[in-house]
Formats: sequence, C-alpha cells, structure tokens
Amino acid sequence: MERALAELQRLVELIGPNLYLQALVIAVVFIGIGKLADWLVSRAIGKLASRSKTDVDDRLVALLHRPIFMSFVLLGLGLAAQRINLPAGAAYITLGALKTIAIVIWYNMLRQLTDVLAQTARRNRSNKLVKTGMMALVQNVAKVVLAALAIYFVFLAWDINVTAWVASAGIVGLALSFAARDTLSNLFAGVSIIVDAPYKTGDYIILESGERGVVTHIGLRSTRLLTRDDIEVTIPNGVIGNSTIINEAGGPSEKHRIRIAVGVAYGSDMDHVIATLEQVAADHDEICTSPAPRVRFRNFGDSSLDFELLCWINRPVDRGRLRHELGVNVYKAFMNSGIQIPFPQRDLHVHTLPDGIQGSAD
Repeated sequence: MERALAELQRLVELIGPNLYLQALVIAVVFIGIGKLADWLVSRAIGKLASRSKTDVDDRLVALLHRPIFMSFVLLGLGLAAQRINLPAGAAYITLGALKTIAIVIWYNMLRQLTDVLAQTARRNRSNKLVKTGMMALVQNVAKVVLAALAIYFVFLAWDINVTAWVASAGIVGLALSFAARDTLSNLFAGVSIIVDAPYKTGDYIILESGERGVVTHIGLRSTRLLTRDDIEVTIPNGVIGNSTIINEAGGPSEKHRIRIAVGVAYGSDMDHVIATLEQVAADHDEICTSPAPRVRFRNFGDSSLDFELLCWINRPVDRGRLRHELGVNVYKAFMNSGIQIPFPQRDLHVHTLPDGIQGSAD
C-alpha cells in the first residue's frame, strides 16, 4: 500500500508544481477507482450472487455499493489534504472528520447487515434462537457491540487516548458485577439453557422439587412453568441450571409411557388376564400401536397376582386423563370377564384350649 501511494505521489508530481492541482488529480483518480470498484461489485460479484437460491448475498451486494465507493472517495480526499500541506490544526480536523465519516458509513452498513441476517434467521422456524424468542435479543446485542466498536474507532480517529476510558469502564463493570451477581448468574444460566437446550417451549418437565408442567417461556432471567392446576411457576435460571430436570417430552420421541398396575385373585387364568388387559389397551383410540402395548407379570403378592399394563401415549399432558380412562376400562373388562380383583385377606385360626386349662390372667 505504501509503495502504491509513493508511486501515485511520483506520478502526480509530473503534472506540475501546483499542489492544489495535484490534490485535485488525486481526488479525481480515487473517485474513478471507487466507481470501478463499485462496478466490479455490482456486476461481477452481483451476477454470482444472483445465481444462489437465497437473497442474502444479493442484499449484501446492495449494501456494499455506498461503503465501497465512499471509502475510496474519502481516502482520495485524505491524500489530497495531505498533499496540499495543511496546517497542523486544519489537517487534524480534516483527517479526523474524514475518518469519522468512513466509520459512520461502515457502521450503518454493518447494522443493516445485522437486520438482514436476523430476518433470514427468522425464516428458519427450527432455529433455537427463533424458537426460544431470543433472536431479538441477539440482534440488539450485536447492534450494541457494533456501536461500541464504532465509538472506539472514532476515538482512535481523533487520536484520543482510550486507555483511561477502558480502565474506568473496567472498574464500573467490576462494581456492577458484584452488585448484580445473582442477575448475572441467571443471565449466564439462561444463555446456557438456550444453547444446550435441555428443554424447549412446550415441553413437559419435572423439577427436583416435584413441580410438573409445560414450559411456557424461556427468558434470560427465568423459566416459566404452567402446572396442571393452571398455576404459573417462575424459576430463576440460576436455580434451574444447577438442578436435575426430567424432560418428559425429550428423547427420540415426545411419546410417553404410562403404567396401570392391577392385581387379580390367585387361581385366575393368567393368559386370560393378559389377553384382557391387552384388549383394553387396543380398544382405546389414543393408545399408540407403535410401540405396541404390553402386559407384564410383576409379583406374587400377599393377596393377589400383580400385573402391569404398559402402553404409550402421544403427549405427556394426557397422562392423567388416560390413566383414569384405562383404569375404569380395566375394571369394567374384569367384571365382564369374571376376573376377580381381590382385597387384602387374613385368615384367623382360633385354637380351643383343652378342658381344665385356664389361661393366665396376666
């Protein structure tokens, strides 16, 4: 770059000794170079972008028009200002202003590019940030970072020492971190939950404390859970991030398995009992056929032979209702089939003492 500028300076000196004429030539040359660069971007790169299936690259090319052209124009004006040997104060103001204009132009372009990328990401409904509603937050954070970088480069453009500002910001940040320790803990836990995705909105989860419900909102500070009693529970992310969470809607499928335990009297036909339980599950429309329902013999109880009906349902939210319906249907089926459901029984044997022997009064 330095060699190119030195060569350009040597060429403009051939025009004549007039510094203002040389500065004008430099400015005109860089305007021409800017036009050429803009043409290359719009024509050559623009054609390649038009062949893609998405419009992101097309919009990026459209955003690059003005920044590329203006960058060469401002560079030419800066070199022209240096060529005419302005006084120190005037040169400082002129070059600082040109650099500031360039920073503002590129900042606006990057900010618009952030909006374009965010709009493109929102079209993908399966994106984690979109599903959790965090895309707006990420977009705003990106804009804040761009604004901070723009301010930093403006300070550099005007030769302002930013060391003291950075040190002051560090001290303020340290004080705020101690004051908002719990808030920051919840914030980082919320980011971790969004990235790791142990659960998502609409999932049924069980907390360590026993609450069970559907996740209605995942925010940076807290997660909201709606229980089966229509009570909303708000859990700080710092707490839920360090707890064991059971996600009933997780795994390869959202299907949930329910168990119906039932005991039958000793002497019952076990094959008939198994067939009856399987038929109860098969007759219910909301019981999944894949995986198929199954019956397992579990235990020789004190008063009963213990069986368990295992079947799958499509949604965990239906667990309570379907357990109720299956339990009622099992009882009716057993009554119709003559299968007895026993109750606990105890046999009491009374021994009569021989004649002449009396029990102790103690």
